[in-house]
Order: sequence, then structure tokens, then C-alpha cells
Amino acid sequence: MALTSISRRTHWFGVALLFISSILLLITTISAPIWNHVSLLDVTLTNATSLRNSSVTFGTFGYCILDVPPVATHQDWCTHHKIGYAPADIMARIDHTSFSEMAAGTSDSLTRVMVLHPIVCVLAFAAFLTSLGSGIIGSLIGAFIAFVTWVLVLISLAVDFSLFSIVKHHVNHDKSGSKATYGSAIWLLLVSFVTLFFGMLIVFFTCCTHQREKRIAGQRAKEEGTYPAASAGGTDGVAAPRKKRFGIF
Repeated sequence: MALTSISRRTHWFGVALLFISSILLLITTISAPIWNHVSLLDVTLTNATSLRNSSVTFGTFGYCILDVPPVATHQDWCTHHKIGYAPADIMARIDHTSFSEMAAGTSDSLTRVMVLHPIVCVLAFAAFLTSLGSGIIGSLIGAFIAFVTWVLVLISLAVDFSLFSIVKHHVNHDKSGSKATYGSAIWLLLVSFVTLFFGMLIVFFTCCTHQREKRIAGQRAKEEGTYPAASAGGTDGVAAPRKKRFGIF
């Protein structure tokens, strides 16, 4: 019983990690231009005033220019939502950053792969729902969905860091004074990669552990010629089988 209780609690912890992963992936998905100040890459421009500098925030479906002059108005400008855009051309127009033809073409092409962000968000939430009180089979399916999601998140991470490292390198080395840094959304994507990995492992192994415990309990019951635990409704000192509770236990 103690092992079953620990396994149950560990399972729910894994399910919680899957839910946290889906929330983090959602925040990454709704980065600029949907959520202006959440970005995968943040470029602080050199139009310094007595108040602040303008900045460019690149997100999943476009970009925003924050604090467009006059900066006292706190005016932001954002593009429409679309799949794929040209960060190299954007920085060339805004800050006269020079990119090679290969670097510009590579960065522009990789932005289309960011369509994976909403896909992995939906898959992570599906893994959470499937693992939530769906029995052992449902939890195993949830773990499989989480594994597929984890692989896609790995691809997203590789693409995002490759894409924005190109832009970051050129902006920081063009002597314009502008400074590019990775935004909060890309770090949230990295955290979701870690939480999704541990959530997947926990859900999978707790399912296997519980199944093993049930098999051992069944074998013991056959050897003893009785059920392993007493409960109300048993007759002649033989207990009725325990009813299935919510979840995998």
C-alpha cells in the first residue's frame, strides 16, 4: 500500500509537469506580436533619449517595435500575425545591420519552422489530458504523446537558437551600438523542454510500476486462494476485489 501511495503521488506530479509544459509552450506561442513584451529575441536600438531606447521584439508570428518615437507616448507598433517573416531584412531596414545573402536566407527560412510552437503546445496539453485519470492505457498513450512532443520541442529549440543566433551575432558585431539578447520566450521554451522530459518519464514509469504491483498482487492472491485485501462486501472471510478509483490507481 505504501508503494502504491508513493507511485500515485509521483504519477500526479508527472501529470502536473505536463500541464506546466503546455502553459510554458502557450506563452512562447503567443509571444510578439500577440504579446508585445514577450520575445524570442530582443534588440535594443541606439535611438537613446532622456527616457528610454526603442527596441525590437521578435516572436513566433511576427515582431514588434516598442516605444516608437516620441517615446513619451509608450507607443508600440506590431506586424500582423503570419507564419514566416524576414528578421534579417527587418534589422537591415531598422538598424542598417548588414547580413550576408546566406545568413539572411537561412534566418528567413527558419522562421517558417516556428509553426511548430502552437503544434507542440496543443500536443503537450493533449498529453496532459490523456494522462489525467485515464487509467494505465490512457497514461501510456499520454506518455507517448509527450515523447513525440518532446522531440518536436527539441527541433523547435534547435531552430530557434540557430535562427536568432544569426541575427544576434550580426546585430552585436555591426558596430551600430544596438544590443541583441535572447528573450524570455526562448528560455521558457527551454524550461518546457526539461519539464516535458521529466513529466514524460514519470508518467511512463509510474504506469509500469503500478502495473507490476498489480501483477504481483494478483499472483500472491492466487497462491493464497483469496484476494489481497479485505473490504466491505466480502463473504466467508474472503474480501471482494477493490473497485477501481479515479486515475490509474
